[in-house]
Amino acid sequence: MNRVAVLDLGTNTFHLLVAEPAPGGDWITVVKHKIYVKLAEEGIQRIGDAAFERGLEALRVFKKELDLAAVPASRIKAFGTAALRTADNAPDFLQRATEIIGARPESIPGDREAELIHKGVRKAVPFPENRVLIMDIGGGSVEFIIADRERVFWQQSFPVGAAVLWRSFHQNDPITPEEVQQVENHLDTNLEPLWQALSRYPCPTLVGASGTFDVIDLFLLDPATKPALYGYIPASGFYPLYETLLRSTLAERRAMPKLPDERIEMVVVALVLIRFVLQKAGIREIYTSVYALKEGMLEEC
Repeated sequence: MNRVAVLDLGTNTFHLLVAEPAPGGDWITVVKHKIYVKLAEEGIQRIGDAAFERGLEALRVFKKELDLAAVPASRIKAFGTAALRTADNAPDFLQRATEIIGARPESIPGDREAELIHKGVRKAVPFPENRVLIMDIGGGSVEFIIADRERVFWQQSFPVGAAVLWRSFHQNDPITPEEVQQVENHLDTNLEPLWQALSRYPCPTLVGASGTFDVIDLFLLDPATKPALYGYIPASGFYPLYETLLRSTLAERRAMPKLPDERIEMVVVALVLIRFVLQKAGIREIYTSVYALKEGMLEEC
């Protein structure tokens, strides 16, 4: 049995993917599980005690699934992203994680994360002829990649993830126009390398991976007609959803059956981020990708 497991230990969510080779060189998914751990509950400079224990408990759950799937430690690849790059106690967490799952997670830099996201996304999305801007919104960081199917032209990771923006700017319920402006001012300054890259490599297409882009799928696309691995909307279709959620209170979002519990708090600032990028980049169309980092990791197995 040649099963392999990849673990994506994100700032908000831990993912487990177990797969085995299929004829033709592809993979068959055996286990797919995600657990919302919210490591950045108290910021990304230190993992709080409660979040630290939630992360370890998620790994204990994953370990049981790894054992049931008969995946040996030598066939486990685990990567940690933003919070496990920056938190003071990340080395302690990684050591504890090693003791639980039997393989040491690698804390990867943002550029490596972006590279893996590109490898995952191109397996799911039918790239158009033009260049695309790939965007993966995590809790601690956001990865941007300008690419076509074969080539990456530019990539960078920025510490402007949903948990960071939420903790820094979303203080009122609902968010105020002043807070939205503060988010946008912060993004305008901190994403300056992205604006420069887009002036050199214009992209009319956004490809969104993971997180908040799942919300776009849930609200705007019919699962009966949506392709299995990607979604598509014209950029104009995003704005009514943005306005609805921007004006919503936390209680109103809790009452929305299509909105996953783990997105309720941070979805508003994440949508502000998406809208700002759409407008600054002149995006005309949006693809959403089911695949992201962990599928890119699988490509290298």
